[in-house]
This record gives sequence, structure tokens and C-alpha cells, in this order.
Amino acid sequence: MAFISSGYNPDKPMEDRITDIGPRKYDEFYPPVIAKNKGKWLYHEYLQPGVLVHVAESGDEVYTVRCGGARLMSTTHIQEICDIADKYCDGYLRFTTRNNIEFMVDDKSKVQPLVDDLAGRKFDGGSFKFPVGGTGAGVSNIVHTQGWIHCHTPATDASGPVKAVMDELFADFQSHRMPAHVRVSLACCLNMCGAVHCSDIAILGYHRKPPMLDHEYLDKMCEIPLAIAACPTAAIKPAKVEVNGQKVNSVAVNNERCMFCGNCYTMCPSLPLADTEGDGIVIMAGGKVSNRISAPKFSKVVVAFIPNEAPRWPKTAETIRSMIETYAADARKYERLGDWAERIGWERFFEKCKLDFTHHLIDDFRDPAYYTWRQSTQFKF
Repeated sequence: MAFISSGYNPDKPMEDRITDIGPRKYDEFYPPVIAKNKGKWLYHEYLQPGVLVHVAESGDEVYTVRCGGARLMSTTHIQEICDIADKYCDGYLRFTTRNNIEFMVDDKSKVQPLVDDLAGRKFDGGSFKFPVGGTGAGVSNIVHTQGWIHCHTPATDASGPVKAVMDELFADFQSHRMPAHVRVSLACCLNMCGAVHCSDIAILGYHRKPPMLDHEYLDKMCEIPLAIAACPTAAIKPAKVEVNGQKVNSVAVNNERCMFCGNCYTMCPSLPLADTEGDGIVIMAGGKVSNRISAPKFSKVVVAFIPNEAPRWPKTAETIRSMIETYAADARKYERLGDWAERIGWERFFEKCKLDFTHHLIDDFRDPAYYTWRQSTQFKF
């Protein structure tokens, strides 16, 4: 059999390339003022909630207007975002990691008309389409996962609890009343597509029961070795089971070893995990990425379980509102929520926030890298 040469030259990989694989290079999409001054910014300031100015060594200024965006957007909503960018920003815009939309202009006179335009755009129900805020010492937009609308292993919804909680926190999204940044996030299961491990306050969907076993169809629908290999705790093993008088290939689950992650269901639809009574919400607190004041921190569980209370999740929203009000009243300026909790002691944190402490909340986890990496700017011998 003869092989036909493609003419590919490994020394010149781009030679005669005719395909367009992957995205275009990110710096093609910089606004001109950003491209001109990249790496040469002197400082930035918050002019008002949701509005920033960055000043470069050259004297150039760029004004950023940040507004909250939705995690799931319709094409008409995105088209409206593009129309706003065309009208005020020469077509340039950016999305932040917490689903905010940022419109950037290089002329201060454009800022207030842009802010007024955004504030005037509302849905038919009366809520803001593009609420300005989410900067500085306030509550940022809540980053979240897919939830019931799309994900196959959620223990709670994503958009529903986020809407309910953000309705409680909306005034602080549009103000700088907090001692420092407050990052809130949601992940709809502990596989954690969200940022719940490193947010000041986090909402985590949590399964409390092992997967159900549909023995009749399991071997017909699933590759049993894949389902077994998917389990991170080796809680699944092959088994022969009698169904309607016949022996069939299936699996058995060691409930003591199961951590309710749903990885097996990802591989095998005959191992469903969702359960009305077993599914609900865990609230975590104290995480951060910042190196300021103290090293980055993992979030800690502070509320072990709250049942799903669709459509408004009142207990979840009330608990988070209470925690944020207590933090705002008691923390020192520039203290993140985790820094405040460690200064006063976690025992006092639970007392002040009126949270019940149980043995389920004892945190004895220590990252093995703690002993070896020591790469934080907070490192001390």
C-alpha cells in the first residue's frame, strides 16, 4: 500500500496551511487604547460603583463600565450587547470571569450617556437587563454553573438560587458598602464547575444518597468497565443480579465508600443520582484567590444542608443575606470574609452569623502541597 505525502514540513508548520484550527489570537480583539498601552498602566480608580478608569504612562485613559450579565443568554440578548458596543465603544467589549460585561471607552464624555443607556434598558417584567455595578468593595456578580437547565448531575438548580440570592444582594451589587470584595459563586454539584472552592460565600449543590441501580437495563445501556473506572473511590464493582428470573450483568455499590459525585452516572445512565429528599444545598464561606493580607484560602462548609426550596430558595437567600450583613457590620476595612473569620475565630463566626455548628463541619483537610510548594507571597520561614 502506498502512502501519499501531505507535503507537511515539520520545520515550517505554518507553510501552506489552509485550515483555520482554533480561535484567532486574543490580542486581535483589544481596543486600540488597550493595545497601545498594554503593560504600561500606572494605576486605576473606581469612579463610582461599576465604573473604573485606568491611566497609562502615556497619559491615555480608558474608562470601563461594568454591568452584570446572565450565565445563560439568548441570541437576541447578545445581539443587544453587540449593538451597545457598536454605539459607544467602536464594537469592543469583554466578558469577565464572573459573567460581567465590560464596555470600554477612551473618552470620559461617553461614560455617563453609556451608564444612563444601560440603566434604562429593562425586561418586560421590569428588571434591569444590564445593571451597572459589581466592582470594588461590593458584591460581585454571582458566577454559576448550568443547574437543572442543562447539567446531567445537578443536586440543585443554578439560575434559580442565583436569581433569588442576587435579589437579596442587589443593592450591594450597586454600591461599595462592604469592607472588601465579596465574591459569591454557585456550583450545582460537588464536581464543581463553579468557583465555590475560592469564593467568600459559595452555594454548592450536594447529593446525599448513592446512585440507584437500574439492573434491568444497565448492561444494555452501559459499558460496565467504564462505570466502574469512573468511580474515584472504588465504590463500584461488577456483579451478577437476578432480574425477572434471569441472571444479568450489573454492578454493586458500596454505599460506605460512595461520595455521591455522580461520575458513574456520567458514564452510565442506568445509575441515576438525583433524589428529591437527598438533594439540596451546602453553604461554604471564607475562600479567596487574593494574596492580600493573607494567603489564598479554600472555602469551608458553614451550613451542612438546606433542602431545595424552588422556586425562590428562601432559606438559602436568607442565610447568605444574614452572613453578609454580619460581615459588613463587624469586619475591618479591606478584610475579606475569610480574613475576618480567622481574626475573630471561626467559633465566633458561627455565633455572630447565628449558624449552628455540628461535627459535620469540622475541617481537618490539609493540602499536601502546603508542605512543599510554599509559593504564596505570604510565605514565611
